[in-house]
Amino acid sequence: MSYTSLIATRYLRSKHNDGFVSFVTTIGILGVALGTATLIIALSVLGGFEREITEKVVGFTSHVQVLGFQNLPLKDYDRNTRLIEDSVRYVKSVAPFVAREALIRSKETVDGILLKGLDPVNDISITRKFIVAGQYDISKQEGALSNIVLGRRLASRLGVDVGSKVTVFGIGRLVEQGQYKVMQFRVSGIYESGMVEYDDVYAFTSLPDAQTIFQMGDAVSGYDILVSPVDSAEVVAGKVQEMLGYPHYGRTVFQTYRNIFSWIELQKKPIPIILGLIIVVATVNVIGTLLMMVLTKTKDIGVLMSLGATRAGITKIFLRQGLTIALT
Repeated sequence: MSYTSLIATRYLRSKHNDGFVSFVTTIGILGVALGTATLIIALSVLGGFEREITEKVVGFTSHVQVLGFQNLPLKDYDRNTRLIEDSVRYVKSVAPFVAREALIRSKETVDGILLKGLDPVNDISITRKFIVAGQYDISKQEGALSNIVLGRRLASRLGVDVGSKVTVFGIGRLVEQGQYKVMQFRVSGIYESGMVEYDDVYAFTSLPDAQTIFQMGDAVSGYDILVSPVDSAEVVAGKVQEMLGYPHYGRTVFQTYRNIFSWIELQKKPIPIILGLIIVVATVNVIGTLLMMVLTKTKDIGVLMSLGATRAGITKIFLRQGLTIALT
């Protein structure tokens, strides 16, 4: 071991007679550590928030949604589903759906909902992950009431629980003639995602029941498409729209919820500035610590110089101390 390393180690491990140096060393290490910890925590919170928001938004919609212009119903959905899966690159799964506004009535009150009908066999929704009561069951069984899954906040306002009966008034395609469809449902499950936009409004049932109540026959409102990687969503949306033609049009989740994702991106912009400030603070901490060490070791430096130590050697001693503090 060179004399510079030996002396630097000795200074870092100084005992009672040089207690101030040990204290300054500890403060320097803690300063750098706290700055680094603050940055890691801030980045982790922001990353976790972004991941959670993206997962829930995508789970209740999808990476890409293909809809009809002016809410026109889309026919031949079985053929189009297979065509998208077989012909478009990056597509993981495709699920047709029917989604429209409706009124829901319980014994207590009446409220507005967005009723979304999903194919139980081809259901890519993550609502089942957030079930807090009952079960996620939207399948239609012969001779029984149709099932519906509600958000907790909506169920609370309606005063219903699992097993309760509710009546849904669907606004069909012939609404101008005053033709409404009324169906009774049984609440099979209640979910809570933590996002008010969904828990307050969204209700889920089977695709055939939604087609019946909205008088859509054998048509659907659109297709939910999951892609991999997520960055290919815009390419897939354009390709599907071009392939299926009018009245189909595709939009990505980033276009639909532009405000949310723009806000998340805005939160990321100060990160380089914060990182730079923390680096500056850490550097000042280390430099300040070294300066204080140098001042307390003035006599030692004089002794070392008189014994033949060079300026470069003295410099190396304190540089080694600084690097050790920073690395620790």
